[in-house]
Amino acid sequence: MIETAQAFGVDIGGSGIKAAPVDLTKGDFAEPRLKILTPEVSTPQAVAKIVKQQLDHFEVPESAPVGIAFPAPIKPGQKLDFMANLDQSWIGVDVTEVFSEACGRPVVVVNDADAAGLAEVQFGAAKGQDGLVIATTLGTGIGTALIYNGVLIPNTELGHIILSAKLSGRREVCLLRDSRERGTGLQEVGQASDQVLRPYGKVLQPDLFTVGGGVSRQSEKFLPYVDIKTPIVPAKLRNQAGIVGAAYYASTKQQ
Repeated sequence: MIETAQAFGVDIGGSGIKAAPVDLTKGDFAEPRLKILTPEVSTPQAVAKIVKQQLDHFEVPESAPVGIAFPAPIKPGQKLDFMANLDQSWIGVDVTEVFSEACGRPVVVVNDADAAGLAEVQFGAAKGQDGLVIATTLGTGIGTALIYNGVLIPNTELGHIILSAKLSGRREVCLLRDSRERGTGLQEVGQASDQVLRPYGKVLQPDLFTVGGGVSRQSEKFLPYVDIKTPIVPAKLRNQAGIVGAAYYASTKQQ
């Protein structure tokens, strides 16, 4: 692994597994990332094998912290009881244990949205922000992270909460995705985002929203249609956030 890297991050998604050494002085990749497609049957053994392959590819030393951003709520020492984007065989598994055994070293696992949120607070759009930051990733699904005065409140899967009798965050974000695929106006995307973020703002009273994920690429065109009182800014790290945040989180656990 290159000398300018202090930690290694992995971001596991339903379609791809991305990894890179991370320079924590800059909050950026120290080397270009390696992406490998998520196996069609994404069992614990199949996914862990790819993570080990990525560690070997970058020759990550034993002393380097390794963080893995994972698409489910993570509680250290407890088995997984919910999985949306990978094979259902993950349920009942201790995720940290699976990856540590496969990789032959201790690893740190964190919820993927939490990793992205930490990256934005430490290095990105929310750096220096006091109070409560709600970092969101809007795309095929909704991810949320709550960070209060720099401290992570883990596993806040707000995207799975039913917002009304007819509407859940998950359904609204499908509207975001479908709007892009149909080529419809960004006003519709903004209005869908508004319906997702407004209840979060009303109940939690955050000091700042950051918006990342697939829709953030055109944030300047649709955010004007989001009519909420809370300040809202586009995420800066975008697709790098999961890897950078996982690496940062692992480094704090090793200290």
